[in-house]
Amino acid sequence: MAVIALAGCSGAPGVTTSTLALLLSWPLEAGRKMILAECDPDGSAVLHGLLQGSLGDQRSLRNLSVAARIGVFGEAFWRQLIDLGSEDGPPWERLLLPGITDPAQAASLGPVWRILAQMLRGIEAEHDHDVLIDLGRRGAYGPSGVLAEQADATFVVVRNTLRCLQAAEGRVRELEERVGDIGLVMIDEGPYPAGEVQRVLQVPVVATLPYAPKDARVLSDGAEQPRHFTRSPLMKAARAGSSALAQRAALRRARVDPRAAGGEVSHAR
Repeated sequence: MAVIALAGCSGAPGVTTSTLALLLSWPLEAGRKMILAECDPDGSAVLHGLLQGSLGDQRSLRNLSVAARIGVFGEAFWRQLIDLGSEDGPPWERLLLPGITDPAQAASLGPVWRILAQMLRGIEAEHDHDVLIDLGRRGAYGPSGVLAEQADATFVVVRNTLRCLQAAEGRVRELEERVGDIGLVMIDEGPYPAGEVQRVLQVPVVATLPYAPKDARVLSDGAEQPRHFTRSPLMKAARAGSSALAQRAALRRARVDPRAAGGEVSHAR
């Protein structure tokens, strides 16, 4: 069980597509759930992409700002979630908290970020649910950075292109200062191997996802899902990557709080 945050940088690294792939491929034991909280201050990519505007703002992170003011945050949180599981899978197993519909709404979320961070930690501890947090390109560095601070592990999504690596360097250093050690999720679009990316950014590549635009558009834009999508290279890599991310989160938690994480390290191995 873990709370895992993913952040990006300029250069369109694909944070939301990566977190959606992880959400839909994450291996879950019976009775367990996976929750993806879309906490990008620049606005929801899922509402306008995968969901194609079908929800409007009926369920979104913005509704929690009102709930926080009137003291019903916990109850309101569960009402905002939507089910993203497949038709042939168990219902309400893979859940999404949609983000804000307009970047201007981020100004009203100042008090919400810390409450949400505590809520997500409580869900993981009390309900044995895994949690993914999509911080977008800016979310790890402003007021919502508390979500990264409270996570068991934080990862930066990068592409192995010159443009993205140059943009990522400053972001990685800033995030390291805020939360300590971090890892990378690399989208393999460019010419640089994982070892070179690690050398340049001085941060380990923990998981690698293929550059697969056609499959990615299913998640980023709601494109028609091809046959055997769940067995596509993207989803297979996400499934393997989820194990690597969970293991790193368990090991990091063990370093921070050995008493709370003793059992998780052996499970991750």
